[in-house]
Amino acid sequence: MRRDRHGRGLRGTLYPASLPAAASRAERFDALVLDALEPIEARWRHELTKLDVAVDDVPEVPLDGRAPADGVLHDGAVPLSRLVPAGVDRSGLPTRARIVLYRRPLEARAKDPSELADLVHDVLVEQVAGYLGVEPDVIEGD
Repeated sequence: MRRDRHGRGLRGTLYPASLPAAASRAERFDALVLDALEPIEARWRHELTKLDVAVDDVPEVPLDGRAPADGVLHDGAVPLSRLVPAGVDRSGLPTRARIVLYRRPLEARAKDPSELADLVHDVLVEQVAGYLGVEPDVIEGD
């Protein structure tokens, strides 16, 4: 009803789906994460075979209101990402380790798209370094 104003029918899409402008913010962020992950994965492919990378809109807030200790924090407030270690889920099935990037907090801290790309890259480097147990400089080394 909301989009069928004055009996003119539903509105069409503004841009064709083939153009980058038609992608949603979430889709553009996903592409940004893949671009940031590509050089890391190219260098550390064998060590990262049991690691997944995921994107979530916002972090879950525990009932006590504290942020998870394993997240990358900014000013002790909202986590930008989280490294979830491998383990066993509630049904007893094994789970893989994964890095979860939180889209909205990352976007809120970046002033422009290039700063967002740098921030996503830095957070990924830090989390991969934590997963592998090495310094972040080693992940980016030549």
